Amino acid sequence: MKAIRITSYLAFALASSFGMYAAAQMPPRHPAHRPPHPPHPPTAPPNGVKPPQFGDPLPGLTKAQVAIFLDGKDDFEAPETEASGLGPIFNRSSCVTCHSAPVTGGAGSINVTRFGRTDSGVFDPLTSLGGSLQQEMEINSVLHEVVPPQANVVAHRNSTPLFGMGLIEAIPDDQILQNVRRTPFDGVLGKVSKVADAASGKTLIGRFGWKAQQATLLSFAGDAYLNEMGITSRLFPVENAPNGNTQLLAQYDTVVDPEDVVDPVTGRGDIDRVADFMRYLGAPPRLPPTNSAAAGRSVFQNTGCAVCHVPLMITGPNKITALDQREAWLFSDLLLHDMGALGDGIAQGTADVREMKTPPLWGLRASAPYLHDGRATTVDDAIKAHDGEAKAAKDRYLKLNKQQVQQLIDFLMSI
Repeated sequence: MKAIRITSYLAFALASSFGMYAAAQMPPRHPAHRPPHPPHPPTAPPNGVKPPQFGDPLPGLTKAQVAIFLDGKDDFEAPETEASGLGPIFNRSSCVTCHSAPVTGGAGSINVTRFGRTDSGVFDPLTSLGGSLQQEMEINSVLHEVVPPQANVVAHRNSTPLFGMGLIEAIPDDQILQNVRRTPFDGVLGKVSKVADAASGKTLIGRFGWKAQQATLLSFAGDAYLNEMGITSRLFPVENAPNGNTQLLAQYDTVVDPEDVVDPVTGRGDIDRVADFMRYLGAPPRLPPTNSAAAGRSVFQNTGCAVCHVPLMITGPNKITALDQREAWLFSDLLLHDMGALGDGIAQGTADVREMKTPPLWGLRASAPYLHDGRATTVDDAIKAHDGEAKAAKDRYLKLNKQQVQQLIDFLMSI
């Protein structure tokens, strides 16, 4: 018994010594140094006489809300640094890097990479190997992530425009549910994406992201801060490990988590300010319809495009006047659809490998390239790539004459 106690003591001593040695090898951790941005004073909204432009705030905001919009825009455009918590692995150092066309908050041509493995129809995101999102940049080259050899599915996703996101967030769940078809029409059903929302702690209907994987703008912002810039927050406090290597993470993650520190006075962090920027960002401006575009609206309806790309939804009652029972001409049902060969092969949330959310078409003229991976340089190419539940509409499109095709495209370029 005495020998057992001595052996146990020695094992404990060795383990303690090793632990102290390992701790000594770890770099010291320090709080994130995140320079504050001076708040904007209450600012008058843009002159209502001027035609709306991409990047304008929502019409009807108060002076205080415009100031909040501008504060959030500052954070959206500000580059992160290693001292502020960037990384250790990340995709870009600022939100605006991926969302800049034609102005801050727009789309972009930058793709991110998703990967996983599908066996016998079951998708594995390879989470233990850093999946399903690959971060392509790092603060030190030893952290560089690669697509692991176990992956047999690799997909790319394009940056989406953020215009009118506050209106989309303000659409009631029950209105989205009304878009679900109980019996197939034209091969179209559609389903809602039900997600556990990190911001509210509730199960809500997802409406943001290619897979409708986020339900609120605050969760959407927090997810992007973590996965695209490596900035942890109160909603997502755990860093991504490079290809799942937690030892490398511990060695190079020198900033205390969460890195997005909440201001004790306002109770808000950068993710809150960026969420407000998106919430108050105006919808894409619509162009006055030409005769060709006006005719194209009928073509849009007759080909069946509007079955999924529902032109109009109405926001619900909202304490923010600019979002209270407003028209949202988004041209989307915000549902997941089986897109057949156009699916990206990645399962995420409640979305299966072939399912994608119907992307809003408003502002289409400023969001090229098209489709989830940016493969289509023209709207014509994008329509011709449709499959699955959209195949019947595509087949009708292929039968249109040249004039009808031009009318449809002119219409789409005006919304």
